[in-house]
Amino acid sequence: MRWLYHAFRLAVVFARELAMSNLAVARIVLSPKMVINPGIIAYKTELTSELTITFLANLITLTPGTLTVEISKDHSILYIHTLNIESPEETTESIRGTFEKELLELER
Repeated sequence: MRWLYHAFRLAVVFARELAMSNLAVARIVLSPKMVINPGIIAYKTELTSELTITFLANLITLTPGTLTVEISKDHSILYIHTLNIESPEETTESIRGTFEKELLELER
């Protein structure tokens, strides 16, 4: 039952992030000057299971404006391309506080 609860929470978190990211990307695309600051960040994950790491990489890729480019050989670092990176730390904390937080609960 606990697993189902956390799976549902992850789905809600993803839906919220999906909606917010769609709005942010639409705002960028529809802007007359299209001011963007693309970049790649190295995201160190606390996940240990290959399944949950793959799931995290897919959630990131499915969110507009972000793309998981590569996962390190030891599966501890995800390289993520972002459309508009204002702060690498802010992006990292956003992923850690949303997707990874719920996936850690599923992993337990």
